Amino acid sequence: MYINNIWLVYYLIIGLVGLMIGKIAAWSNTVYVEEGTLTFRDFWKNRKQVFKMQYILMFIIAFLYILLLYFTGLPNNLVKALNLVKFMFLIPMLVNSFLIDFKHRIIPNRLNMTMFEIGLIFTFIYGIFNISIARDMLLGCLIGGGIFLAITLIGGLIAGKEAMGLGDVKFMGAIGLYFGAIPIGEVSLLGFFVAAIFGIIILIYRKIRKNDDEYIPFGPFLVISAIVVMFAEKGFVIRTFYSFCKMLSSLLIGGI
Repeated sequence: MYINNIWLVYYLIIGLVGLMIGKIAAWSNTVYVEEGTLTFRDFWKNRKQVFKMQYILMFIIAFLYILLLYFTGLPNNLVKALNLVKFMFLIPMLVNSFLIDFKHRIIPNRLNMTMFEIGLIFTFIYGIFNISIARDMLLGCLIGGGIFLAITLIGGLIAGKEAMGLGDVKFMGAIGLYFGAIPIGEVSLLGFFVAAIFGIIILIYRKIRKNDDEYIPFGPFLVISAIVVMFAEKGFVIRTFYSFCKMLSSLLIGGI
């Protein structure tokens, strides 16, 4: 049986890999928060905790792996193979970033550095075979981190307080190595759009519940956006946003 011209067995294999990675991700999720570091020594020292079942996280990562295979297809050249593998590395770290920032309102430096270091390794490998791809990945790092650093500095000057955590700046710089220049711009654009919609809903909910806490972690919205862009066609977010703005302006002009 084939799904999207891919033999079903390949989906089962990558799903099983996702389940195993999910076990490790669930353990590392705790270690990042409690210890702030993650080493292979910790892995073997705490192997009982590593292989403790964490079904929800395991199935989330397995599902994302299967989606990744469905949208990217089986690689028939080195570049496509690298694209598949690099996102297989990135997905567990994105899920951990979502959970940790949602629960603890921080993206650990070690997690950001791990994403950055692995991203640099892939950039170097790409550079051996295609220097233009490696250049685009480095540019994605500069654009992703630069946009959010500018927002943090300008927002801090205007508001007189930190407008955005530096963890988000490091996060966007790190994942920019995986996406490249245009896609990381799409992640940023979609992230602000998603945050605006859900942020308003969350603030209204907190007002109703009389919760004065106005802080909303931005990391989860960036993770959602990164996963969407990962699966979407390049330029899809920009085209969709342009069409939305065009439709909105037509409605406003028509209403006037």
